[in-house]
Amino acid sequence: MAQISSYPYDAVVQDQDAWIGTDSTTRATKQFTASAVATYLNVKGKISIGAQMPYKFYSTVTAGVGSMSLTGGGGGIPFDNVTSLRISNQDLSSEETVKFFEYLVGSDLMIGQMGAVSIFGHFKVSTYSVDPSDAQYYILVLNHIGSNGSLVNDYYYDIFNFTLASASDKTYVHDQAVPSAIWTITHNLGKFPSVSVVDTQKTVYWGNVEYINSNQLKVTFSAGFAGQAFLN
Repeated sequence: MAQISSYPYDAVVQDQDAWIGTDSTTRATKQFTASAVATYLNVKGKISIGAQMPYKFYSTVTAGVGSMSLTGGGGGIPFDNVTSLRISNQDLSSEETVKFFEYLVGSDLMIGQMGAVSIFGHFKVSTYSVDPSDAQYYILVLNHIGSNGSLVNDYYYDIFNFTLASASDKTYVHDQAVPSAIWTITHNLGKFPSVSVVDTQKTVYWGNVEYINSNQLKVTFSAGFAGQAFLN
């Protein structure tokens, strides 16, 4: 067998290039492709990227560490139909993720398919709570903001905090032409905005704001009037 030093260097690594190595269980000699090594590093979180958590999507609801599924189980689903996920309290690298997800409640996150940047779901985190049937899993309730593609069975996904550059200055002005004590406002901002209200004379009024979801709210006053609501 030739000495290793006699083999030429390959400066351009391809997916199907291979290395010789040893199986950790059987100690047998095997080949490992560059593609397989890259997948291992991504899935196991061996290359650290801050606040990025790797998970695998399953059709079953109890698939172990690093798993996520629909709360009732079942096959893949378009991102824009996702309203909640049952998710392990550890990601695929066995990192505890509970505190970070708790921190993201009320914020945006991205669920992106590994190796396919154009397959993603952008959501607002509504709630995150322990699954009463098994404390190893949590229920993540989501409000859809934007997406392309679907969650697919047995595919790997990265989950991370994500906010569009334009999100910080999204505003909406609601015109209430008909006097009313209850203003129902559909703003489609994908967030829970602050609300300022004036009547037709530009006098400021304060009402009770009830958030129906991240795209709609209701403001209740003691008496009816017309005017405008400014949301930001």
